Amino acid sequence: MLHSQPAQPARVMVVEDDSATRLLFCKAIEAESSLHLSASCGNVAEALAWLSANECDLLLTDLGLPDGSGLAVIEACRGWHPQANIMVTTSSSDEEQVLACIEAGASGYVLKDSGYLDVVHALLEVHHGGSPISPVIARKVLIRMRKPLLERRAHSEERQLQRLTRRETAILELIARGSSYAKVADALKLSIGTVQTHIKHIYGKLSVHSRGEVVFEARRRGLLTGDRAANLAPVGPGVVKPD
Repeated sequence: MLHSQPAQPARVMVVEDDSATRLLFCKAIEAESSLHLSASCGNVAEALAWLSANECDLLLTDLGLPDGSGLAVIEACRGWHPQANIMVTTSSSDEEQVLACIEAGASGYVLKDSGYLDVVHALLEVHHGGSPISPVIARKVLIRMRKPLLERRAHSEERQLQRLTRRETAILELIARGSSYAKVADALKLSIGTVQTHIKHIYGKLSVHSRGEVVFEARRRGLLTGDRAANLAPVGPGVVKPD
């Protein structure tokens, strides 16, 4: 009968320049049976020397080290030991540093004020495929990720607005004021068929399908002039069927 071998403790390397903090980290790790403290270093040079000759399953590193940045340790660990999971524990919540660490290969980012027992819990979470991130860090990352999406959306809408011709803008203003196609055609000296064609183009540029939608979207995007938009009567969502 085959017996499964007990899981080996995860080998942990700690990089922290503050000796008191490093000692607390090490004691907390040693108290956890599923973790094994393999090494502890106080600067980049010591960490690189150890990583070049030894393996680890988990790297716990600070960023502000006396002879350089913990980013160098992260990059070296990722290069020499791609199977290792990396977690940053630091006092910095600077979003540029956070993103740099994530790009370099870190799977977790926990602020030191989270508490030392929480750090051990986070190490175990990283080891089992999780990505623990302090709430304040998570919020900054989400805001940073959302910003380019909003900028791209605004830029896209701006491009769409710029593509409207003067004639289309004039027709849109009249439609928003409740004018029928016949009245729009009469006001602009156009045929009803030409007005319908322009309406079709406006719908396509604003990605709408009805009169109600086009008025709503025009107001939302600020396409209508302020004086007219303020005095618009409610317009029903009637669907236009252009030729």
